[in-house]
Amino acid sequence: MDAIETVETDAGPARVTWHRAKKPRLVLAVSHGAGGGIEARDLQALAAVLPGHGVSVALVEQPWRVAGKKVAPAPKTLDVGWRGLWPTVAKPGLPVVSGGRSAGARVACRTATELGATAVLALSFPLHPPGRPEKSRAEELLGAGVPTFVVQGGNDPFGKPAEFPNGSHELIEVPYGDHGFTVPKRAPIDQDAALGIITEGVVRWIA
Repeated sequence: MDAIETVETDAGPARVTWHRAKKPRLVLAVSHGAGGGIEARDLQALAAVLPGHGVSVALVEQPWRVAGKKVAPAPKTLDVGWRGLWPTVAKPGLPVVSGGRSAGARVACRTATELGATAVLALSFPLHPPGRPEKSRAEELLGAGVPTFVVQGGNDPFGKPAEFPNGSHELIEVPYGDHGFTVPKRAPIDQDAALGIITEGVVRWIA
């Protein structure tokens, strides 16, 4: 971590924590889900690994998190916050990959074309509410309009990899992983291996 910026948006102040590459060629701006923050293990793993591959990582905290609220606001308000902080992540003048986990992935998909994102990284995209496959959000994912990379846990109750529609996106599976990419103790892979699948997959895709 080498800098924290507070950014005023129409939804309130947001916060950007930079993990900069020495010679960056890309920025990955990535935000958290509706129930957690940037301490999520997948976000931290990407922030630790990607700067070594020429990618500056901007971990974004939405205004509701900065304000200390426990519950995320409506999707439209999340989009307002994301739009407001975009100039900050685009300021280095590099291509920006728009990313997020869960609700943050939905925001990235909904706003990618409008904001000029180079691509979208969707971590644990919530394809539907648990147990409600009929309430599909596939249109958001398929409508991103830019190259999209999905990283999905094999046991994600918000949508298992096999449930995803065919489309222009690429998808990799974290075997046995749940919505937070936690793998059970009895699984044949451990937590470090699960995170390795995520970081190696993203490094390969971004390259």
